Amino acid sequence: MPKPIKLFVRYVEAVNTVVGKFSMYLVFAMGGILLFESVSRTAFNQPHIWAVEIAQFVMAAYYLLGGGYSMMIDGHVRMDLLYGRWSTQRKAIADLITGPILIFYLVVLLIGSISSLGYAIEYHQKSYTPWGPPLAPIKVVMAFGILLMLLQTIAEWFKDLARARGEK
Repeated sequence: MPKPIKLFVRYVEAVNTVVGKFSMYLVFAMGGILLFESVSRTAFNQPHIWAVEIAQFVMAAYYLLGGGYSMMIDGHVRMDLLYGRWSTQRKAIADLITGPILIFYLVVLLIGSISSLGYAIEYHQKSYTPWGPPLAPIKVVMAFGILLMLLQTIAEWFKDLARARGEK
C-alpha cells in the first residue's frame, strides 16, 4: 500500500481504538442509570422521568461509537456459511466486492444524520416525552459514530485490497 493510505488506515484505526474502548464503558454507565432508577423507584417510591431516556441515549452512543472499533477487530456478525471456510485472499476479494455497497449505505446514513442534526439545531428539537431533552447532543454522537464507521469501512477496504494482492 502507498504510504498515504497506510497513514490513513493507521490514523483511522487509532481514533476508532480510542473511541471504541471508551464506548465499551458506556454499558456500565447505562447499567448504573437503570440500577439507580430501579432502586429509586422501588425502595424510595421516587421515579425519575429522565432515567430511561438517558439510558437509551447512552445505549445509542454505546453502539454507534463502538461500530468502527467492532469492525476493526472483526467483531461484527457475518454469514459464515461459505465465508468462514475461504482463504484470507478469497475473503478479501469478497469484501472488496461488498465493501462499496456498505460505503454507499454509510454515506447515505451520514448525509441523513447530518441533515437530522442540522434540523435539531436549527429548530431546537426536543424529545416528545414528558422530560423533553434536546436531541442535538445525541444526534452529534450519531453523526460522529456513523462517520467513524464509514472511515473504518474505507480503511478495511484498503486493507482488503492489499490482502487480495497478496501484500501484508
